[in-house]
Amino acid sequence: MGTLYLVRHGQASFGAKNYDQLSELGQRQCHALGQALQQRGIQPAAVLRGTLQRHAQSWQSLAQGLSQGLKNPPVEPSEALTPQVWPGLDEYDSLALLNAIGGDPLPSHDTPEGFKAHFRRLRQALQAWMEGRIAPVGMPSYAAFRQGIVEVLAHTQAQHAGQPVLVVSSGGPISTAVAHVLGAPPATAIDLNMRLRNSALTELVFSAKRLELLAFNTLPHLEDPVRREWITYA
Repeated sequence: MGTLYLVRHGQASFGAKNYDQLSELGQRQCHALGQALQQRGIQPAAVLRGTLQRHAQSWQSLAQGLSQGLKNPPVEPSEALTPQVWPGLDEYDSLALLNAIGGDPLPSHDTPEGFKAHFRRLRQALQAWMEGRIAPVGMPSYAAFRQGIVEVLAHTQAQHAGQPVLVVSSGGPISTAVAHVLGAPPATAIDLNMRLRNSALTELVFSAKRLELLAFNTLPHLEDPVRREWITYA
């Protein structure tokens, strides 16, 4: 059996004009995860990632962590393994979802109340999108979004059976993949998505014909008490 390591990107820039940019903490989170995987003897045979900037930056930091401790590390860690870029691993557009669902203006998300209100509205928008009640501008249908993720899983099973494979993506695709493997309804993907932490590791074991959940939303690289303050969600 192979193992598929699904990694959510490190902390991005929530609240900034450009969310699609890792924070300094997000870079540290992913670097630490790479180190933890390397210490477990995990060197992926293939890497897949989405097209977003935070996916590319997360892989760069992961690759640096993975290369530490190797007898002959590459000069440029990112060249150790060229990732396959899959648009199907891209996140949904949360702003488009919020615009499509409408409602009164949200309070500033700089406060705890505003933060909660933002994600409460986002949950409602995700549900409406999944049920086909809204069609956010520039986004595919939920069925097409889900199909893009299923295709990544099928490709991995067909091409990399018996190998360790690393996927760098976002909360939406990862939670959708887990719901698909569990045979759970779309609403379950929302619950899973809202609990996913930055740089969290989800593991699936697979063969050409089987795909099973092994672990969800773990942080083996942040278990040290000194690093617990690195744990973030957005």
